[in-house]
Amino acid sequence: MSTVIDVCPISELAPGQMRLVVHDGAEIGVFNCGGEFFAIEDRCSHDDGPLAEGTLDAEACTIECPRHGSIFDLRTGRPRTLPAYEPVDTFPVIIDEHMIKLEVS
Repeated sequence: MSTVIDVCPISELAPGQMRLVVHDGAEIGVFNCGGEFFAIEDRCSHDDGPLAEGTLDAEACTIECPRHGSIFDLRTGRPRTLPAYEPVDTFPVIIDEHMIKLEVS
């Protein structure tokens, strides 16, 4: 069963920015890539490092893990480079009027 949670108003997450939210102990990074919003778990599949602390490339819609440099596609959660080879979870982002929301399990 899924739940919809509020993240923030759209106006509070400008292009190229990230917002970290916590739901039931899980940390989720919500990213604005040129006006499109994506959400992935804040955990590198290589060594459980904090992805949200990495370098965001909003144009390519990727995040680079700050520990070992794996680059993850924010649209799919799949790594584009090694050493990570397993994807991370993604979450549906809902825009409801002027509010960013996430669908979480």
